Amino acid sequence: MNYKETLQYIYNRLPLFQMVGSSAYKEGIDSMIAFDNYLGNPHKSFKTIHVGGTNGKGSVSHTLASVLQSAGYKVGLFTSPHLKDFRERIRVNGKMVSEEFVVDFVERHKAMFDVFYPSFFEVNVGMAFDYFRQEKVDVAIVEVGLGGRLDSTNIIKPEMCVITNISIDHVAILGDSRRKIATEKAGIIKGGIPVVIGEADDEVKGVFLKRAEEVGADIRFADRECRLATLGSVMRDNVPYQRLLIDWCRIETPLMGYYQRKNMKTAYLAVQTLRKVGFEISKKAMEEGFCKTVEQTGLLGRWQKLQDSPTVICDTGHNVGGIRYVMRQLAETKHDKLRIVFGMVNDKDITHVLELMPKNAVYYFTKASVARALPEDELKERAARAGLEGRAYATVREALDAAVKESSADDLVYVGGSNFIVAEVV
Repeated sequence: MNYKETLQYIYNRLPLFQMVGSSAYKEGIDSMIAFDNYLGNPHKSFKTIHVGGTNGKGSVSHTLASVLQSAGYKVGLFTSPHLKDFRERIRVNGKMVSEEFVVDFVERHKAMFDVFYPSFFEVNVGMAFDYFRQEKVDVAIVEVGLGGRLDSTNIIKPEMCVITNISIDHVAILGDSRRKIATEKAGIIKGGIPVVIGEADDEVKGVFLKRAEEVGADIRFADRECRLATLGSVMRDNVPYQRLLIDWCRIETPLMGYYQRKNMKTAYLAVQTLRKVGFEISKKAMEEGFCKTVEQTGLLGRWQKLQDSPTVICDTGHNVGGIRYVMRQLAETKHDKLRIVFGMVNDKDITHVLELMPKNAVYYFTKASVARALPEDELKERAARAGLEGRAYATVREALDAAVKESSADDLVYVGGSNFIVAEVV
C-alpha cells in the first residue's frame, strides 16, 4: 500500500473519533497496554510530559515543545486531531513523521489488529511512541486525546503533568458537569510527579487538590501563582506577536488569541517546573521557544489570520469555553461589520454555543465534509431560534467566498465552530 491507501485502510479498519464521534471511542486502557507490550514498550525509551485539559492543551503542548527544542533537546510531539494531514499528529523537532514510516508501521503490525482490536487512536499512540523510540528523542510532549483517566496516552509515567482548564465538552463520555469532567482529567495525575494546573475555579480546584493529595503529587496553579501583564503587540516580518510580562519575564508569542494569555501563563509555569525536575532551560531558550512556537512546531488554526482587507481570522475553538474567549476577542477587534462563517459537529453543546454568538453579525452557516458535521440547514434553523440570522451554504469554501465577496475592506470575517471547518481553510 502507498501512503494514501494506508490512510484509507486505517480509517476504514479503525473508526476515527474525529470523523464519526463517540461510536469510535473505546473506554479503558487494557488493550493499549497489550498493544504497547507487543510493540516492546516504546514509551519507556524516552522522557515524557503529559498535557491534558479541555481547551488550550494543543497550544501549551506546542509551546513547550518549542521551548525544549530551543533548549537543545530532541523533542517528540504527539497531538490530535490533525487539520490537514494525519502526520501533523506525530512530529520530531517540528518535522512531521514520514509517509514511509506510517506505511511501514501499518504493514508490519496490521495482522495484530485482529488480535488486540485497537482503536484508531490506540494505533496512533503506538505509532507515535514507536517513532519517537526510533528517532531517539530526549523527551516527548504527549497530548491527551480525550479525558485523561481512561485515555490511551495514560500508560506513560511522565516527568510532569499539565492540565490546562476544564470546560463542558464530550458530555456523553466524560460527564455532564465540570466536576465530573475534572475528575476524568485529573486521572493523569500520578504519584511523585509534579502537576501544573492552568485554570481552576472553586468548582474544580478541589478535585485536583484531592487527587494530588491521594497520590502524593506536588501541584501548582498557574492562574493563582503567575502574574501577567499585557505589553501590546509588535510586528515581525509582517507577523503580529503578543508581548506579555509574566512574573517580570518578557515574552513574545505569535499565538494572538486573547485566551492565549492564560495558556502562556500555564506554559511559563510548566517551564519553571521542568527546570526543577532537571531540565536545563535557559532564559534565552525559553524566550526563543515562546517566540518561535509556530515556526518550530507548525501549529495552525489558533486565531490565525488568513488575509487582510477584509481581515479573515480562523480559530479552532468549538465548545462553550473556547467560543466564549473567541467571541470576546472578536468584540475587541476593530472592524466595521462582523461576518461569521460557522459550522459545528452534531455532538457538541450547540444550544449553549449559539447563545454566546453575537446577534449583530451576518452569518454564513455551513458544514464540513465529515460524517459528524451538523447539516447547514439544521444549524441555520437552530441559530434562528437563538436570534442569529444568515444564509446556509453547502460547503465551507462557498460560505467563505460569499463572506469575503460581500465584505468591505474594514469588515472582519471569522471562520470557526469546529476543527473541521478550520481545516478546510488553513
